[in-house]
Amino acid sequence: GVTKKTLMWYDEMGLVTPAVIGENGYRYYTYQQSSTLETVLMLRELNVSIPEIKGFMEHRSAPGMERLLSAQIRELEERIDHLRTMKKTLVSRHQDMMALLHLVRKEKSCLAVVPVEQEVPTAADVERVIGAVKRHSLQRLHDAVYGSMIAVEHLYQGYYDRYEALYVELPRLSARKGLHIRPAGRYLRAFCKGPWENLPGRYEEILAYAGAHGLTLYGWSYETGLNESVIDSFDEYITQIEIPIQE
Repeated sequence: GVTKKTLMWYDEMGLVTPAVIGENGYRYYTYQQSSTLETVLMLRELNVSIPEIKGFMEHRSAPGMERLLSAQIRELEERIDHLRTMKKTLVSRHQDMMALLHLVRKEKSCLAVVPVEQEVPTAADVERVIGAVKRHSLQRLHDAVYGSMIAVEHLYQGYYDRYEALYVELPRLSARKGLHIRPAGRYLRAFCKGPWENLPGRYEEILAYAGAHGLTLYGWSYETGLNESVIDSFDEYITQIEIPIQE
């Protein structure tokens, strides 16, 4: 697996010199020289420089090999750490790009809505959502995407907890009456960590951001809980907020 050009180069560098050069110009090597060649190939694969290899080959010893290998192990560990850092950065950037791509909803979605009679949804409202799940032939509540809705006009008026409906997102569009069509297009997305009492402050930040960037929001704000099945404390709860942007 070693090319003629490589062998000639190793001869020129004094790393692996043929035992005999025949009258025909062919280089002949002894069987014992195969171990020498394998050593050179291994060190080259480890990116040891030619001068270092030559120095070692002229004074081969176990301590010399240990020093070379130790140096390469340190270098490999540094490269591995660097690659891990690069991977972490790339994964983060990839997630950012995926989030940006998903800021645009390419298709409309269909929501079964349950009006909320009071400002804050109650256990009775949740029971009605479960009823909606059954009516639309969804297997279980955790099989569906569900959340709550606030009219954007109320947000602009400062009513950050005036919830008007709970919703269940259906797996496909439907022409049935009483369903809410969530529009396609660009959305402003934000996240709020902790109990629902933190949401009003987050909405103030969202409106300030939209105003600073010249974004006009319309329709409804759609809130969805992301991690309730994997947390022990409500302080870790994450609410996703998505609001359509007027084009």
